[in-house]
Amino acid sequence: MDTWVLFALLSAVFAALTSILAKIGIEGVNSTLATAIRTVVVLVMAWGMVFLTGREKEIPDIAGRSWLFLILSGVATGLSWLCYYYALQKGPASKVVPIDKLSVVISLVLAFLVLHEKADLKTVIGGLLITAGTLVMVL
Repeated sequence: MDTWVLFALLSAVFAALTSILAKIGIEGVNSTLATAIRTVVVLVMAWGMVFLTGREKEIPDIAGRSWLFLILSGVATGLSWLCYYYALQKGPASKVVPIDKLSVVISLVLAFLVLHEKADLKTVIGGLLITAGTLVMVL
């Protein structure tokens, strides 16, 4: 198994834990405040790994275009987390999580349109099945 597959699977496991732990932890806490607390933890962990691996030396080498898109990605992440925590606070995790995972389908469409990746039949069918599965779980 390629290393990236292992890390993708670990990402899925941790994302699942995130949803369940957040739903338990958000009880009685404002969703924006909960998002801010989560963000501080992620910030400390991410910068901890940067310094632990000695990558902070690479900061001056980052191109302006990369800075721009990393910042925009951060803004999108922040907006996603704020919306997700609010939805999770107001709705059942069993409904919020599948809707949130429609991001897979949206990412595929954007990969085809923006990144000009090739859309093969298997990927299109998989995206349609994810969409149909989400509708079945939510409706």
